[in-house]
Amino acid sequence: SMVPRDMKSVYQFVISSVVPRPIAFVSTVNVDGNIKANLAPFSYFMAVCHDPLTLAFSTCTKRGAVKKDTLNNLESNGECVVNIISEWFVESANFCSGDFPDDVDEFEVAGLTKLSSDVVRPPRVKEAAVQLECKLKHKYEIVNDKDEHTATMCVVEVVKSHVKKELYDPEKGVVKFEGYRPISRLGGTTYGKVGDTFSLPRPEKDEFR
Repeated sequence: SMVPRDMKSVYQFVISSVVPRPIAFVSTVNVDGNIKANLAPFSYFMAVCHDPLTLAFSTCTKRGAVKKDTLNNLESNGECVVNIISEWFVESANFCSGDFPDDVDEFEVAGLTKLSSDVVRPPRVKEAAVQLECKLKHKYEIVNDKDEHTATMCVVEVVKSHVKKELYDPEKGVVKFEGYRPISRLGGTTYGKVGDTFSLPRPEKDEFR
């Protein structure tokens, strides 16, 4: 047993133990002067509510408590698009995790296609099967025991969703898993594909009587 402060690397421990993690591929824009798009993946990510449809992701600070472009843009205009990564463009998405200068457009360097959004200003990733236009609702700054700002959790509300037509079942209201092929994040530089799945119904109340 260990307490976090005694671990060799808390970061390596958490990313290798809390698995698999979905990845938020977040697009934002800097609207100060010339509009410039930013695109970055975040695996500290989850869905937190369906009414309203709400997501959360955390962006860690760089060395010296410097905020990442995604957070700066989101704080500036309160808008983003959360794109879900699938197998067919994971290498391009991973390329966007590089520490590029502020004036670099990750869409261009990764060879990904911008698709205009309907409600928010940031573009969607055309290659993504699911694209979720969002607006910032809350943010929570996380500090360590030295009172250093280490991350910010962003809670965003989905204002419009887009799903590739062939992957959506309108009668059931679900995204078809077959063909979606979502990617998850594991430890180190390892990613995961979804393999075998199974259904497990919830127990009925009568079973506890």
